[in-house]
Amino acid sequence: QVQLVESGGGLVQAGGSLRLSCAASGRTFSSYAMGWFRQAPGKDREFVAAITRSGSVTYYGDSVKGRFTISRDNAKNTVYLQMRSLKPEDTAVYYCAADYVPTGYGYSTRASSYDDWGQGTQVTVSS
Repeated sequence: QVQLVESGGGLVQAGGSLRLSCAASGRTFSSYAMGWFRQAPGKDREFVAAITRSGSVTYYGDSVKGRFTISRDNAKNTVYLQMRSLKPEDTAVYYCAADYVPTGYGYSTRASSYDDWGQGTQVTVSS
């Protein structure tokens, strides 16, 4: 099990940028693929981005492709989500999640694949 704590959320104007961080503790961070998801009020949880254990492969949801960048620093046990050109429809609670993948280059876009979740951080984009 790994414990996850997100930070970096807040209020930003449309067109602005934010960087979310997710600090992990517990089991070996480099054994986990990491993902970011978001959930807006009244909507299902949505896949945002994923990154493999080493960081060599990343994948994005269609709604954020070209605007968001996921990265990780295994020495700091931290995964990041750089968000640019933010839109009001990006408003949501953002969650980071960990998927135990001890070998290989797997990642998942499905929330059900992830074993551990952070508490979430609110991102609000004003128009």
